[in-house]
Amino acid sequence: MTIRIGKASFWHVHAWDYTRQAQEHPDTEIVAVWDENEERGREAAEQLGVPYYAKFDEMLANPEIDAIIVDAPTDRHEEVIIAAANAGKHIFSEKVLAPTVQEAEEILKVIERSGVKLTVSLPRLNDGYTLTIQDILEKDLLGQITYVRVRLSHNGALAGWLPEHFYNLQQCAGGALIDLGCHPMYLTRLFLNQEITGVSANFGYITGKEVEDNAVVSLYTASGAIGVVEAGFVNSHSPFSIEVHGTEGTLLYGTPDETLRIRSNRENLGEAWHERSTGSKRESAFEQWVQHIQKDTRADENIRIALELTRLMEAANRSAKEGRVIRPAQLGE
Repeated sequence: MTIRIGKASFWHVHAWDYTRQAQEHPDTEIVAVWDENEERGREAAEQLGVPYYAKFDEMLANPEIDAIIVDAPTDRHEEVIIAAANAGKHIFSEKVLAPTVQEAEEILKVIERSGVKLTVSLPRLNDGYTLTIQDILEKDLLGQITYVRVRLSHNGALAGWLPEHFYNLQQCAGGALIDLGCHPMYLTRLFLNQEITGVSANFGYITGKEVEDNAVVSLYTASGAIGVVEAGFVNSHSPFSIEVHGTEGTLLYGTPDETLRIRSNRENLGEAWHERSTGSKRESAFEQWVQHIQKDTRADENIRIALELTRLMEAANRSAKEGRVIRPAQLGE
């Protein structure tokens, strides 16, 4: 059975990427568009050859629509996702799920009550390097993890290819960190594999926007392990990079080539750096969402990570604003 999808906004820079995924998947199709920007929405609907709805509630009232892809402004996620869930529509959403823990938890309460299938796009969880690093950590080749650093940055604010609304604090709830920094944030938390007890953030405003274009966040744990998350819109040749250090070894990825290297005191890996194949990707978040709908399963792990991501993002924003370490566990209470 084909899953008929309504597209909720083309605000996000990846909105057309998810539209193409839906068009290319054999079991899904885009059948309607709503956008808070009528001109943008009508243009997209015309390009897709589907109806445009000026009112979101009217699109949700269409019984022929099974699901919604949400690429609306971040500050409207709670409103849009809850309305879609109450209408019985399955939901695929761009990250972050919501700007605050309180909003995210309200969303998840409605998702649980309605029984619809929610998946949040956290694409780098499914990449081959992530799966390989997890395998290395599960084999304990690095010993006790002491330090994780993940960096992702581009030159969008310098070269002018990011849309102007990506610098709108109200709509985005932040800048480089809450957009691009989501990926190093959830990866750093994944590789630390410990509760984060404190978050300290420092933001830079190189291009003078009202949101940060340069960010670094430190994550603290009870064990003493530290995570460092870096993101920016102002770097022309900054490779995506991962470092994981432990008491028995270190692994590096993307410094600068897309190669994973490991050196460990275990399994005779301590004499030199050894390259590791990163293997194949797992199914995309969109494909996983479709499977959850078809098989009546739940994306519990994805949702858990998405909620934790919101918690860490809110903590980082508060830390940068207030100039102090924030305890994530206290947010949403």
